[in-house]
Amino acid sequence: MSDQTSDPQARLSHDDILATGLDDWRKVLNRLRARFRTGDFATGVALVDRIGAAADAANHHPDVSLTYPEVIVTLSSHDVGGITSRDIDLARTISGFAAELGAAADVSGLTEIEPAVDTADGSRLAPFYAALLGAEIQNGGPVDPSGQVPGLWFQEPPTSPDETGPELPAQDPEQRWHFDVWVPHDEGERRLRAVLDAGGRLVSDAEAPAYWVIEDADGNRSCICTPLGR
Repeated sequence: MSDQTSDPQARLSHDDILATGLDDWRKVLNRLRARFRTGDFATGVALVDRIGAAADAANHHPDVSLTYPEVIVTLSSHDVGGITSRDIDLARTISGFAAELGAAADVSGLTEIEPAVDTADGSRLAPFYAALLGAEIQNGGPVDPSGQVPGLWFQEPPTSPDETGPELPAQDPEQRWHFDVWVPHDEGERRLRAVLDAGGRLVSDAEAPAYWVIEDADGNRSCICTPLGR
């Protein structure tokens, strides 16, 4: 194990995470996520009960979503704003619990959405959207601590040539909102194919596999984003 992956305060890169061999889990945005197909509610409750006990023992607590057929677990180290060895250790423990209960991991379709609004000054808009969404302002953008609504970020004009993305065709009318749809490293191209098969259009792949810019039939654009190439 490298110094980076053994230090509980060190943020892990995507390559560090892949090297751990956690096949049940994927990095989505800046968090580690897994879905376990439980098949019934009782098995899901049993899995969540074990997760809760392990989380308390480690003093490291994931976000858990329990529905009838599945349990989705999301891990991150909030104190460093990313994924650390603490998340890796708990993820490995949780995968063991799932295997014991016969709950198979399914990484297909894991997704996180980040709405973005184009603005010259995000700090001017942040209080409005925090109030609208019942959220708090964290790192310059509204964040809902309860997790009921996705976080919103403000895309401001680039301050240097290095921050300039690919040149895109002009829009009429100009779009002010877009979705950044975050998927695992091995899901991006499949998601892109699904969008194109559903009538979407590829606007730019200049930054792929970090992200692809796509649009619907009316020209509304979104980005499919992965951890690769960042």
